[in-house]
Amino acid sequence: MAKPWAAEQGKVDDLYAGGASFGLEKKTALIVFLAVVAVLFMLLVIAYGGRMTFGDWRPAPQVGLLWANTVVLILSSVALQWAQVAVRRGQMDVMRIGLFAAGALTVVFLFGQLLAWRQLGTMVYFDVTNPAVAFFYLITGIHGLHLLGGLVAWGRTVARVWGDFDVSKIRLSVELCAVYWHFLLLVWLVLFGLLFTGNNLDVLLKLCGIR
Repeated sequence: MAKPWAAEQGKVDDLYAGGASFGLEKKTALIVFLAVVAVLFMLLVIAYGGRMTFGDWRPAPQVGLLWANTVVLILSSVALQWAQVAVRRGQMDVMRIGLFAAGALTVVFLFGQLLAWRQLGTMVYFDVTNPAVAFFYLITGIHGLHLLGGLVAWGRTVARVWGDFDVSKIRLSVELCAVYWHFLLLVWLVLFGLLFTGNNLDVLLKLCGIR
């Protein structure tokens, strides 16, 4: 029912000055990107499940450090949610603490993943030709790269929370970061639960529609 040629409608449009549509564009772009990433990881899970049906499949050794890394990633997501709630309430100091905590915990998680790689390489039964080990490196590596990309957006947000800043833009940035972290946490929980916590062949094949 909008009539952009009418003088009254023009006054209404001037009040928004494109701000609302700009935020909507960013949210839509993030949703589309997350949908693509979800499809990517879904295809990796299906490929993993299909490869498990071959006779030469050998499960990868269990890496206990992944449990600690999972807890760290959960705490990182919680910290970003804390920052998001704080910025909505106008608690800027609390928001900054939440942002810093989320970034620091994410760096700890990535460092822990590197240690898990190294730990896996020193195990007695390690074999780089084992498809399960190759999938482990591939999947954890891709997940880590997406977190690194998120840290770039996080760093840009942190750089803007000092001095005078537009609260509405910071609120949007923190919200988008929180959604991204929650999504990557969900992806990791699915990957970790299905692929790296033992022999879940039957569950995985049923989910993938292979059995």
